[in-house]
Amino acid sequence: MTDLETSIRPPASDPLIHGQLPRQAPVLAAVIALGCGALTTVIGGFSLIAAVIIAWLLLLVGLPTWSRFVEGSRKAVDRFATLMMWSAFALAMVPLVSLVWTVTSKGIGILSGQFLTYSMRGVLGEGGGIYHAVLGTLIITGLATVISVPIGVLAAVYLVEYGKGSKVARVITFLVDVMTGIPSIVAGLFAYALFVLIFGPGVRMGIGGSVALSVLMIPIVVRASEEMLKLVPDELREASYALGVPKWRTITKVVLPTAVAGIVTGVTLAVARVAGETAPLLIIAGLTTGVNLNPFSDRMATLPVFIFYSITEPGLYAEEMTDYAWGAAFVLVTLVMILNILARVVGGFFAPKTGR
Repeated sequence: MTDLETSIRPPASDPLIHGQLPRQAPVLAAVIALGCGALTTVIGGFSLIAAVIIAWLLLLVGLPTWSRFVEGSRKAVDRFATLMMWSAFALAMVPLVSLVWTVTSKGIGILSGQFLTYSMRGVLGEGGGIYHAVLGTLIITGLATVISVPIGVLAAVYLVEYGKGSKVARVITFLVDVMTGIPSIVAGLFAYALFVLIFGPGVRMGIGGSVALSVLMIPIVVRASEEMLKLVPDELREASYALGVPKWRTITKVVLPTAVAGIVTGVTLAVARVAGETAPLLIIAGLTTGVNLNPFSDRMATLPVFIFYSITEPGLYAEEMTDYAWGAAFVLVTLVMILNILARVVGGFFAPKTGR
C-alpha cells in the first residue's frame, strides 16, 4: 500500500505544485499599496489622484510578483488579469458615481412640494416649479414609446421570422444601422420639416417632439428585439409547428412571450436614451412656462429643454434658475432610474417560468 501511494504521489519538483497565498492576500496587498501611496503623497506633496495612481501601480506590480514567487507564473498571470478587470470596472464606475453624486448633492436641496407641483407661469425670481416640464416629458416620451415599440418589434419579427436572408431584410438592417448613429438634431430637423409641410412654418407642438424621439428610439428597439428573438431556441418553434400551430400564432404565443423580458429591457434602454434629449425638442416642441396637456396644440415644456434654458437664459435670477436646473436634472435622473426598476420588474414578471 505504501509503494502504491509513493508511485502515484507527484514528485516534489513538479512545476504545477506550488504554495498558495492566503485568502486575504489581495486585501492585504491593497492596504499596503494604499499606505505607500498615502505616504508618498505626504512626503512628496502629491494630489489625491496621484496617490491613487501610485497605489494602483504598486498593487498591479506587487500582488502578481508576490504570487509568482509563492504560487507560480500561471497564478500570477491570473491575478494580474483579475486586477486589470477590476481596475477597468472601477474606472468605469468613477464617472457614473461622480455624476450621480453631483446631481444628487446639488439638486436634492431644491426639492419641495411647490417645486414639484407648480409651473413657471408668471413667476419672476423665486417661486414656481417644474410641474409643467415633468408632465411634458412624460407625455412626449410616452407618445414616442407608443409610436416606436410596435414599429420596432414588428420590424424585428420580420427580420428574424420572415425575411431571414432576403434582400429586403438586408436593406432594412443597413438602414437600422445607419439610423442608430444619426445625430439627434437631425431627427429634430426631420420632424420639423415634416410638420412644416403639414401645418406651415413656425409650428411647435409636443407630438412633433414625440415623432423626433421615435426616430431615435426605433433603431434601438429593432436591434434589441432582434437579438432577443434570435435567442429563442428553434426547438420551441419546431415543437409548435409539429403540433399544427400556424406561424403567426407560434410567434405570438411562443416566440414573443419567451423573448418579452429582453424586449422590455431593450425598450427601457431606448426610452432612457431619448428621455434626456434636448436638441430635437428645442427645434420642434419649444418651451412654455405653463402646463400644456395637449400634445397636438402649441408648445410643450420638457425637463431637458427647461434645464437648457435655465442655464443659458436665466435672466436676472441666475442663481435661482441654476438651482432649478439642478433640481430638474435630479428629477430627470430619478425618473430614468424608476423606469429601469419598473422594466426589471415587468421583465421578471413576463419572463418564462422554469421548473417542474
